[in-house]
Amino acid sequence: MNALIQPIATSEPPACRPHQGMPPLDQSGAPLSFFEFWPMWAFYPPVMLQAAWLMLRHRSVLLPTVANPSFPGGGFFGESKAEILSLAMQHVGEWVAPFVRIDRPLPASDPAAERDAALDALAAAGLSLPVVAKPDLGCRGAGVKLVRTPADLLSYVQAFPAGASFLLQRLVPFEGEAGIFYCRLPGQANGRIVSVTLKYFPHVVGDGRRTLRELILADPRAGRLPHLYLRRHTARLDDVPAAGEAIRLAFAGSHSRGAIFRNGTHLVTPQMEARFDAIAKALPEFHFGRFDVRFEEFTQLQAGRGFTIVEVNGAGAESTHIWDRSTGLVEAWRALMRQYRWLFEIGQANRRRGFATMPWREFIRAYRREKLLTPQYPATD
Repeated sequence: MNALIQPIATSEPPACRPHQGMPPLDQSGAPLSFFEFWPMWAFYPPVMLQAAWLMLRHRSVLLPTVANPSFPGGGFFGESKAEILSLAMQHVGEWVAPFVRIDRPLPASDPAAERDAALDALAAAGLSLPVVAKPDLGCRGAGVKLVRTPADLLSYVQAFPAGASFLLQRLVPFEGEAGIFYCRLPGQANGRIVSVTLKYFPHVVGDGRRTLRELILADPRAGRLPHLYLRRHTARLDDVPAAGEAIRLAFAGSHSRGAIFRNGTHLVTPQMEARFDAIAKALPEFHFGRFDVRFEEFTQLQAGRGFTIVEVNGAGAESTHIWDRSTGLVEAWRALMRQYRWLFEIGQANRRRGFATMPWREFIRAYRREKLLTPQYPATD
């Protein structure tokens, strides 16, 4: 078993230097691209027009739901993280961070009793705090929190919607995180990594004089996105961090929640590509999606070892390297259009092999449920 996912004996994750184990973060140039935080209605129309053309060309709106036949709905929308991770645990478990799924009853019961039952479920699975809590349904880092103590877990249970499910996953206590996007046409001998996103967690460093609020507002990037960071640190915004103290501003590796993304596609090595190709081919009928991984040293990831998969995203995944602030708008659109073309080609090939697309009724039910639940999730760390 991968040594990086053995049980963690400590109750707290070890302190890490900012971006420890990652390639150096290039902070030259503009801190943000001009479109990086555009609303979805402003950024995606050209991509959606191309997707509409592909739907007409292939005579199917839901063709992406058959891109990965072993995933619920192909992993296109409203899929269960637990079902996909359970599949990964079954076939490539040595590479996956273990987890338990917790189902909140409806109507809700005593939160303290639910917390205790969740702790019992962790112990039965050989896990202990700290863990990462995340909704079973959801995307873009919604509802992701670091749970260090039983009190944190109780707060999460109390804030989570009744009748919904969440995961408690072993914390991989390293700063290194990346999104590895993989594609392989059905029948093709080998797939390839088509995108790598390096995820950096933003920090500010204390000077012994300014408050945390002042440090955030003075930061070239964070100061332009105060709505993403200030509310996470309300309780300590007026504290004065000691000189040299690094304060991490975001925990979840999601761009929309404040993580810094850089394009690392040029850093792919043959060993790295061979490892992810082997993992992807070990998953039944997996052809298109993104592995979100954590690691201690990026050089180990390049060597095809020393990483842990924390999430597997299917047909609804995005080549997130486009949110590198040096990526141009047209270049970003082209990357997503190319991705959608591959997605529909894979879906078409699987349909010809006899796989059926997700029924409309099931898709609409899954879509509505995720849209209903997402606004109710606890605030993301």
